[in-house]
Amino acid sequence: MRFAKLLLAAASLVSTVNAYWLGDIAHQGFAPFAGSNYPVFRNVRDYGARGDGVTDDTAAINAAINAGNPCNQGCTSTTTTPGLVYFPAGTYLISSSIKPAYFTQLIGDASNPPTLKATANFAGFGLIDGNPYYTSNLNWKSVNVFFRQVRNFVIDTTAIPPATAATGIHWPTSQATSLQNIVFNMPATSDVVHVGLFIEEGSGGFITDLTFNGGATGASMGNQQYTMRNLKFNNCKTAIIQIWDWGWTYVGLSINNCQVGIDMSAGGSGAITTGSVTLIDSTLTNVGVGIKTAWTGNSSPETAGSLVLENIVLNNVPVAVQGPSGTMLAGGTTTIAAWGNGHSYVPNGPREFSGPITPNPRPASLVVNGRYYTRSKPQYESLPASSFVSVRSFGARGDAATDDTAALQAAIDNSVATNRVLFIDYGLYRVTSTIRIPPGARITGESYPVILSAGSFFNDINNPQPVVKVGSTTGQAGTVELSDFIVSTQNAQAGAVCIEYNLATTGGTPSGMWDVHVRLGGFTGTQQQVGQCVKTPNDATVKSGCIVAFMAMHVTSGATGLYMENVWLWAADHDIDDQANTQITVYSGRGLYIESTSGTFWLYGTGSEHHVMYQYQLVNTQNIFMGQIQTETPYYMPNPTVLGSPFRAVSSLNDPDFSASCSGVSGNCAASWGLRVVNSRNVLVYGAGLYSFFTNYSTQCSTFTAGQSCQARIVSIEGSADNVNIYNLNTIGSQSMLNRNGAMVAWYNDNVNVFPSTVAVYKSS
Repeated sequence: MRFAKLLLAAASLVSTVNAYWLGDIAHQGFAPFAGSNYPVFRNVRDYGARGDGVTDDTAAINAAINAGNPCNQGCTSTTTTPGLVYFPAGTYLISSSIKPAYFTQLIGDASNPPTLKATANFAGFGLIDGNPYYTSNLNWKSVNVFFRQVRNFVIDTTAIPPATAATGIHWPTSQATSLQNIVFNMPATSDVVHVGLFIEEGSGGFITDLTFNGGATGASMGNQQYTMRNLKFNNCKTAIIQIWDWGWTYVGLSINNCQVGIDMSAGGSGAITTGSVTLIDSTLTNVGVGIKTAWTGNSSPETAGSLVLENIVLNNVPVAVQGPSGTMLAGGTTTIAAWGNGHSYVPNGPREFSGPITPNPRPASLVVNGRYYTRSKPQYESLPASSFVSVRSFGARGDAATDDTAALQAAIDNSVATNRVLFIDYGLYRVTSTIRIPPGARITGESYPVILSAGSFFNDINNPQPVVKVGSTTGQAGTVELSDFIVSTQNAQAGAVCIEYNLATTGGTPSGMWDVHVRLGGFTGTQQQVGQCVKTPNDATVKSGCIVAFMAMHVTSGATGLYMENVWLWAADHDIDDQANTQITVYSGRGLYIESTSGTFWLYGTGSEHHVMYQYQLVNTQNIFMGQIQTETPYYMPNPTVLGSPFRAVSSLNDPDFSASCSGVSGNCAASWGLRVVNSRNVLVYGAGLYSFFTNYSTQCSTFTAGQSCQARIVSIEGSADNVNIYNLNTIGSQSMLNRNGAMVAWYNDNVNVFPSTVAVYKSS
């Protein structure tokens, strides 16, 4: 008995000790617009959660989430009440849903992920319900749910009877959100009806490193677009049910001992609801049917169910692709080099096809063992708290008013000199000159802190300056790791280049940016909100105070070797902190510009929206992987057009010349390019959603009935283009889907899909 008591005491002691640095470091985050006592960081143990597998911790966990009264039931959205809710290792028994607030992260111990275990009588829609139905509608409009994460958990529904409906995570969200490093454990019985992950709406998004064990369905999902990678499914009846989408990219799936791999047959061939799916670098083992589709060649809409497979390894998979009439592609134990169905332009079309295609030639610099390189966000599990240094230790205030330039720079320089990771406690850090990030820097943030440029240094449109400069000169050798923070601007900043990236990283491990976002306007502290920049339909007057940036991100000519994951470069279309989500007009000149001559970049789940000239521009570059890029044209166009905006073409930046290229083109021509590729090679796009929803803030132009007339063209490939290829190009609101050297290649009405138009395969030659 005495020995048993000692064991219990020891177990209790262990459960109160944080093994992971995030629980051990001092937390000094400050939310300047939420009150001085608002708690940014909350450890669930401090709110009464035990994590002993016996105590019902539901109320304690939700108390931690709701501390400080963040944006939850009835709130539209906010940036003023961030939260990082931390779960030390343990088993947290819950009897109803955990409901994270808006702008809130749930993060478990990465070195020993905690378990959320449902009781047998669990009641709720998801052990974690990311967007509850308090009424018949979701609490938050799913396309406006931004800036949230859940990572490092085990989600366990095995105590719920198998035949009782149960969901692990309910996650209808949008951009700048992520799920990472989560295991779903469900019963593996014949009568099981459990679902691991359920998504029914939204505009995602990125998900990585999930494992689904058992269940009727691993993941049942519908959303506009997503990039998902490294998902494992073991002993599920169906691994994935694709409810609906416009475009979806899966990378590195591992599906094992399931009856069906991906079921994308929803709606049937008469009304298919899945627009397109791209699946690459994946393995299916002991799966009865790899993919079920409703596509027949006479389906409705015409290109719905577009599918592209590349580098798919099958081990004992009798049927690779099954259609309504039976086997479309036989399986076995083999490798599918490349196969698909839909419409192709190689380089001209459209041609309806169903069968093998020529796989994309893959540059050696982009692959490891034949697969495209991937790397998960570092969480520094093996480092002690002493390996971290806080910006607060150098006097940074983060109050959106104090000039934090010197303090922030001193903290960065010290972290590199002492080989420590810099922790940016939450805050809005106002800077009045360039912040320089040298090689060797490792920087991570707490619940998306903001580096906020301000002042005249960044407000000269004729002399642009970087807000954050990575590497002192283009081509400087070295490596950085950057994660979980935002770069933004305050008031007029017409010359601000939010991120300038210069480093040349060579060798086996590239530099990385994970969950590093540019957010321009539309939140408290920017002075670029409804009060200053409310939309003015039919008035093309440009307000100087609403010119918020020169460029979101510039990758310079000598840079190379950068891995980007879940990076969103957003010029705001609405005020997040206005409870009506009122639309605003702000002007950012350019989105992501890559002019690296050596190239070698990976873009997984990136987006660029509402910039004036272009969202993505690639010039004189090469060796670029892009997984499900997503863009939107500014909502105010053509009031003004690009030519009426405050930004003029700069030849040294290879800006597009709309005055020349629009000559003779009918419709709204001088509108932002979604993707522009000039004199580049080995640009490999695995999914693209390029959208133009508005003219002059009206959505009447973005339907097939209206002739997709929001703008005349949206993709331009110019000059030489060797191995510039796109799988599942989805466009909305643009009459021309793709132009080559000024000539239209694909017309929207030839490629009608569920809401966008879709070209399954485009190859430049």
